[in-house]
Amino acid sequence: MYLIDITIQSNRIPAKRADELLTAHRNWFTNQAEKGNFLLVGPYLDKKMAGLVIAYAESREELEEILSQDSYYPDLATYGVHEFQANIISEKLIDYKGK
Repeated sequence: MYLIDITIQSNRIPAKRADELLTAHRNWFTNQAEKGNFLLVGPYLDKKMAGLVIAYAESREELEEILSQDSYYPDLATYGVHEFQANIISEKLIDYKGK
């Protein structure tokens, strides 16, 4: 599993394409969640234009392929990727959706 810290470089976004890119970015999240690649996605509340993804991929190469499909990839966002092992998962996780 992977933790992915995504920060959009808003100063690099062409104003004419901002809405289009954001819509595509959000659709990418939804598509990857439906495929089971993204297990949790959400924005940071204390950092604008940034958020966290918990993802599952068979390999780092597979994850890189998934990331390359984002509308902001590679130059309009930064992607901090950390591999981790989920040892404890609360059954109450779903209770925190939207909080």
